[in-house]
This record gives sequence, C-alpha cells and structure tokens, in this order.
Amino acid sequence: MSEPREIAERLLDAQVEFLLAEVTGDRFAEVLARDTESVLQVADTLVFRDIVEVEQAKQTVRTVIDLIGGSPVFADMVGVFADSVYDHIAANHDYTLGQVVEREPVEALLEKIFGMHQAQERILDRLTESPLVATVASKFVDKLINDFMQVNRERAEKIPGVSSLMSFGQSAANRAKKVADSTFVGDLAGKGALFALKRTNNAIREMLRDAPVHDAAMEFWDLHADEPVSGLREYLSQKDLNELVVLCYEIAVTTREKEYFGLLVDECVEVFFTKYGDYTVAAMLPELGLTGDDIANEILRYGPAVLEGAKKNGVLAGLIRERLAPFYTSDAVLGILAGK
Repeated sequence: MSEPREIAERLLDAQVEFLLAEVTGDRFAEVLARDTESVLQVADTLVFRDIVEVEQAKQTVRTVIDLIGGSPVFADMVGVFADSVYDHIAANHDYTLGQVVEREPVEALLEKIFGMHQAQERILDRLTESPLVATVASKFVDKLINDFMQVNRERAEKIPGVSSLMSFGQSAANRAKKVADSTFVGDLAGKGALFALKRTNNAIREMLRDAPVHDAAMEFWDLHADEPVSGLREYLSQKDLNELVVLCYEIAVTTREKEYFGLLVDECVEVFFTKYGDYTVAAMLPELGLTGDDIANEILRYGPAVLEGAKKNGVLAGLIRERLAPFYTSDAVLGILAGK
C-alpha cells in the first residue's frame, strides 16, 4: 500500500492538472461565466456601505490620485500623446468637426455661458477693481487715438505747409503729456480711464444680454462644422499643443498635492456614499453602465493570452502547486490518508 505522503503527492498532481484544464481553451470561458455569475450572486447580498467604510474609500481615492496621477508613465507620455493627436488631426480629412461634435450640446453650452449673468457681473466688477486693468484700458484707448491721429497726419502732410504745423503740434502734445503724467491732470487721466472702463463694462453687459451674441457664436461654429477636423491645425502648431498639454498636466499634478484638493476629493466620496451607499455591490454595476457579461468579456479579452503564456513557461502550474502543497502535506491530510 502506498505511503500517505506518496498519495498526497499524487492527489496534488491531479488537482494541479485539473485546475490547469479549467483555464484552457473553451473551458476557461465556461468557468469564467460560472464564476462571474456566482460572484454577482454574492455581491447582490452585500450592501456597499457595510463592506466599505467612508474613511477607507477616501484614503483609497486619494492613493489612486496620488500614485497613478503622478506616475512616471503619465509624465513621460503626456507630451507624446499630444504630438500623436496632433499628427492624427493633421492627417485626417475624412471627418468634419460637425460629425465629431454634435451641434445641439454646443448650442446649449454657449446659451448657458451667455446666460450666466451673475458670473459676468462679478468678472466685470472685479476688472474695474484692478488698477492694472485700468492702465491697460488707458493704453488701449491711447493706441486707438494715436492710430487715428497717425492716419490723419499722413493725409494732412500731403497738403503743402501743413507738415511743419503738425510737427509743432505733436511736440506741444508730448510736452503736455509729460506734465500730465506727474500732476493732478495725470491723476484725472487715470480716473478717466477707470471711468471709461466702467462704461465699457456696461456696454459689454448690454451686449451680452441684448445683442445676438449667441447667434453670432453659432454662426462661427457653423462655419467650421463642415470643415475637416484637420482644419483645427490652423489654430495652433504642434509645439503649441504640446506645450499647452504639458502645462495643463503640470497644473493638474501640482493641484492634486494641495490640501484643498484633498478636501474636494473627500467631499466627492461623501456625496457618492450618500447616493449609493445603500446599494448592493451588484446593483451598482448597472449604475456604472456595466453588466456581468461586460466583466466576463473584458476578462476573456486579455485573460487567455496571459494564462497561456503563464502555462507555457510553467509559472502557472508552479503557483498553483505552491498554494496547494501545504494543504496536502499537512499533518491533518496525511493522517486521513493513513487512516488515522
């Protein structure tokens, strides 16, 4: 009669072969469908709030954002992805912008933006609080006036005798400007620029509320909607796109390190638990747009190749044997096989 240890070894070999067969060929799909159904049956008895605590979820989400969001892979590939997208856009003449992006949501988005009067009011009010903005507005007005004067000067200088008179007038104006910049007159000019800015803001308010800005924006969209997607390349170079994407990535990476961002993440987790905490794990899948078949299909998409590779090099059999061997060589099992 065989020794208990020898019998245990044979049983171990038999179970390893059995499990390897379970993940081979068509059998793997059958086993996966069976096990997926079983897992979902169990998941339908587990309430999400009972198996995951809020604080655990917060820590997990923070860890994912911290580790994956700042991983070297993203850092290395973000610029490469931008270049690849640009190359594809540049080469693609088969699709128009209107085919890629529907008109209705664009129209709704623009309507919402132009209808956000509270945001517009706040932005315009804050602009008037900035001395620098007033300075910029003043320079802008000066530029308009100077350009207007230059055009008229060029016309006037064509008239005999007027050239010297224009030169004298310009000299006097320059001297007056120097005095105005350091006197009460200069202060009045600054206040005038601010007043002009406020008047401009009022005009902007009226334009956004009364003028057909929305229709004009949609006309601009319609002009581009029938053009190939490759036409977007005319708005920026590959270098511009690359640098913009990298800068946005830098903003995202540095922002996620801030304490305030962590508070936002925690709040999102709290909201999620408030809405879905009482769902069972299985009931949450439809809310995520998933079914058991979707999960099984995705595993079947990659699983067979991974398992087949692990079988060929012996790694899979070794792992199974390593997990089962302690059971078959345990004193309890050897005792049973010895009839004790």
